Amino acid sequence: MQSVLLTSHNDNLVESLPKFLTLGSAKYIVNGRCFSTVFSSVHGEKPSATYAKLRKESLESEFGHALTYSSKRISIFYRFGPFLALYRAAIISFHVLKLTIWQLFVHDIKKRSVKFRETLIRLGPFYVKANLLFLELGQALSTRPDILPSVYCQELSKLQDQIPPFPTYIAIRSIESELGLPISAIFADISPKPIAAASLGQVYKAHLHSGELVAVKVQRPGMSLTLTLDALLFNMIGGQLKRFAEARKDLLVAVNEMVRHMFEEIDYILEGQNAERFATLYGSNSSGNTIDPKNTKNVKVPQIYWSLTRKAVLTMEWVDGIKLTDEAKLKKASLNRKELINQGLYCSLRQLLEVGFFHADPHPGNLVATKDGSLAYFDFGMMGDIPRHYRVGLIQILVHYVNRDALGLANDFLSLGFIPEGVDLLSVSVALRASFGDGTRQSQDFQGIMAQLYDVMYEFNFSLPPDYALVIRALGSLEGTAKALDPDFKVVESAYPFVIGRLLADPSPDMRKILRELVIRNDGSIRWNRLERLIAAIAEQASETTGETQSPDEQLSNPVGWKTFNMHSVVSATEDLFLFILSDKGFRVRLFLVQDIIKATDVFLQDQVADCIFDEDLQARMTSESEGQAMLGRVLNGLKYLQQAVKLAPDAWTAMMVRILLRPEFHKFSYDILSALLLHSSHKTPDTFWLCASRLIHKLVNNNNPPTNL
Repeated sequence: MQSVLLTSHNDNLVESLPKFLTLGSAKYIVNGRCFSTVFSSVHGEKPSATYAKLRKESLESEFGHALTYSSKRISIFYRFGPFLALYRAAIISFHVLKLTIWQLFVHDIKKRSVKFRETLIRLGPFYVKANLLFLELGQALSTRPDILPSVYCQELSKLQDQIPPFPTYIAIRSIESELGLPISAIFADISPKPIAAASLGQVYKAHLHSGELVAVKVQRPGMSLTLTLDALLFNMIGGQLKRFAEARKDLLVAVNEMVRHMFEEIDYILEGQNAERFATLYGSNSSGNTIDPKNTKNVKVPQIYWSLTRKAVLTMEWVDGIKLTDEAKLKKASLNRKELINQGLYCSLRQLLEVGFFHADPHPGNLVATKDGSLAYFDFGMMGDIPRHYRVGLIQILVHYVNRDALGLANDFLSLGFIPEGVDLLSVSVALRASFGDGTRQSQDFQGIMAQLYDVMYEFNFSLPPDYALVIRALGSLEGTAKALDPDFKVVESAYPFVIGRLLADPSPDMRKILRELVIRNDGSIRWNRLERLIAAIAEQASETTGETQSPDEQLSNPVGWKTFNMHSVVSATEDLFLFILSDKGFRVRLFLVQDIIKATDVFLQDQVADCIFDEDLQARMTSESEGQAMLGRVLNGLKYLQQAVKLAPDAWTAMMVRILLRPEFHKFSYDILSALLLHSSHKTPDTFWLCASRLIHKLVNNNNPPTNL
């Protein structure tokens, strides 16, 4: 690659910069080299779908192993396996046929939805869980009422916490069998009825003989046998389900992943371990917060009583809490709803984007507020563990979506396994760009984004990667819970500060690449508006450091301090960005920078210096800003914000700037900029001279002939 960017010998290149470096053009030529803004990027090569393919095969293998292990563990399968499967299939067919005939004669959609829910409950937990997943994925992937009517959504949502309980005497018998002691020897007292009932188990309230109040979770009888039979049947008829749901092939993958986690859910020892791991990572004593939130209140996780916990019985600390949907009790307890949203959002974003171990079902039944303002999590049976590749992919999708980078999104979908290799990425990007429209349709909430992208997903037959089955479930549940507190909540808009903080704090190459993509387009041009907003967000911390008071609204929007950034990380990220621009890979970025500097200089000389000389009304001229004026305004604002940010860590900023100023590449680039300005001014000066002369003559004439009043 040519090392000289612009020198005094390149008169023709400098003169022709506005012609060849046309922003938004599909192709341009510099020094005999052809750059395509569609098929190439200054940020690197296109990603591969290899990792996503291997990951999918690995998870499918885990699903097969889970079925095989569960089948072998139940000895009755060796003798009566085929007969049991046939018997179970007959029961399912009977209920389905009964429901179909019943709905032929009942046209009231409300009654039909109730009957559908009741049938699912009779069929068992596999179908309850599968339909809950369909409900959540259906709301996220398709908000079309012809596929998932809203009345069905409302009825199916009752499956979360309104399942009929099984008899208490069976639960007590199970507790005694698992723990090997009579119930009176284990607990001083236990509630006569369950406090809550779900598809896999139900919860009782009890006192230990030591006086401690505990929650006792008891598994429904026969769960392992029923779940194994249903999973085997579903796996066998999976191919037929694909044929009858061509637009929902991704749901089969999602349900397979859900079933794999359901086998984990019926192991209460594993659930207890998950709870302790969750508490270690995200509780009050957790470590590893890269953004160092200030005054973060506790994330409460119930303590596990291991001596009273077995595979089908889980004993844990009782936690009194207020449901997030109970507005009256929250108000009575003087709990701020926006603060609760921010706490839950921060914890969820850490789970999904930073650590990877996440609660896959944070619906209002599993997340409550305590009287001291903490958030308590329950039910750690269904947990996800998303690899780093997919965590980075989520951040990359968000940045590309915000930037409306259609080609970047298409590459993300390939890398993450949403689309197979061999698909024409250019066609996908064109369809994505069309879905963006003129920008007025761009949604900032999760369900809105999925609805906006639905047509593209349908056209190109997107498939859902197994890891994202639970991620989408978690995001949907998170947004639904937050909207119960604030109907205007938008998860993308609210998550953006956290994402920026992650990009600034993580020095790994993939995160640095995403940060560059945030402020530099694929063709090398600078996104001045994004850069200005980024610097402004960083500079907001200066008001706190310098002692300026924040408004009540600002304090409520950032109650836990996680929307602030570590300034040393900001300095490090800024230095890496400068080094990229000065490197060989930043060749095109430097070209666009020279062009932008020339434009800004012209605007400044014409609209600022000349206007000051002739005392013209600046305000009138600024009412119709040109592109150059807008860019100059953003640069000046950015410099003002940067000055405020420097106050937060002057030593770090000074040391970084000294290192950059001492680099030979910076000296060369500075010389190139100066040369370009001098060469450009040699052509521009005559025009500017005659313009100034014309304005001067016009002013003299006006002064000598003052207007008269008629």
